[in-house]
Amino acid sequence: MHAATRSFLRGSFWRSALLLVIGFCSAACVAWAAPSKALDAPVQSTMDALTRANAAVVGVRVSVAEGARSAETLGVQRSGSGVVIGPDGLIVTIGYLVLEAQSIQVVTQDNKTLPAQAVAYDLATGFGLIRPILPLRGIQPVALGSLKDVDTGEPLMASTGPQADGDDGDVNMTQLVSKRPFSGYWEYHIDSAIFTSPPVSNHSGAGVFNQKGELMGIGSLLVGDALGRNPRLPGNMFVPVDLLKPILAEMQKTGSSQQSHRPWVGLTSSDQAGRVQIVRVSKESPAEQAGLQPGDVVLAVDGAKVSTLEGFYKKLWDRAQPDADVSLTVLQGADLKTIVLKPVDRMNTMQKPAGI
Repeated sequence: MHAATRSFLRGSFWRSALLLVIGFCSAACVAWAAPSKALDAPVQSTMDALTRANAAVVGVRVSVAEGARSAETLGVQRSGSGVVIGPDGLIVTIGYLVLEAQSIQVVTQDNKTLPAQAVAYDLATGFGLIRPILPLRGIQPVALGSLKDVDTGEPLMASTGPQADGDDGDVNMTQLVSKRPFSGYWEYHIDSAIFTSPPVSNHSGAGVFNQKGELMGIGSLLVGDALGRNPRLPGNMFVPVDLLKPILAEMQKTGSSQQSHRPWVGLTSSDQAGRVQIVRVSKESPAEQAGLQPGDVVLAVDGAKVSTLEGFYKKLWDRAQPDADVSLTVLQGADLKTIVLKPVDRMNTMQKPAGI
């Protein structure tokens, strides 16, 4: 066994990597390939790939100004992970970690802390890009995989970066349980998402990798319904890197993608039993200014009926100008109302981190 691999294969990493090689199996199967025994070439190749992938996962620590709009919901001190994907040290993470960031630090697997700068935040996909100000030494960028190359039931490795001195990060065995669209309560929708189980608690910005060590997605959420059907199964939602590939160059050049400049009204909503119900209204948002309230039910957008978050968002975003007026038909208590809002470009309401 290679010396570098042998020194790295310990604890949760060893157990997870072995399970990735031989699939879900019993404890007896794990004992079949103890670290002290030589591994055959295919197993060794997979172990090496996973070792390199894990080495590219860094911790991300962020401080945000007190007056930032996102501080109320996301906090002023945030921590998570990111994955090195570029030879210049470019790191992909989940965007909400770096939203309105005042300062950013990355922590490598050998516990070196480096200052970093925001490169991009993409509202449409949820990805964030950062880059260390000082060079990252000895870390190879990982290749980007594709969701179409993995099937439900396949084992994956979820890896998180160190968060403090002496912390080694964590590696977990997980499984792809579903590939499907995802609609978030915060005016967010992607047409494909990765759902895994069992859940990883420190999921924000975590990398999920296939057996080739290719990055498949970036951690976004804990979910209670990873299967998307009964029985309910706790797990995680990862944003697939398939969504990053076509916009990566644009994000590095402009700080976001064109599709991120779309109408935003400031609603937190849920959909149940064919109804889109408002749960929260953001302060100083178009929705608040128009008089929308928690508990209101959105029935139609510009006269077109909507019954799901996906339908609501896609109808809302289907306009050439982000600030073009939109008409919502809502049930407010016992009253049926038509409320006209003037959406705004969400990207223009947030403080831009230094570097974007």
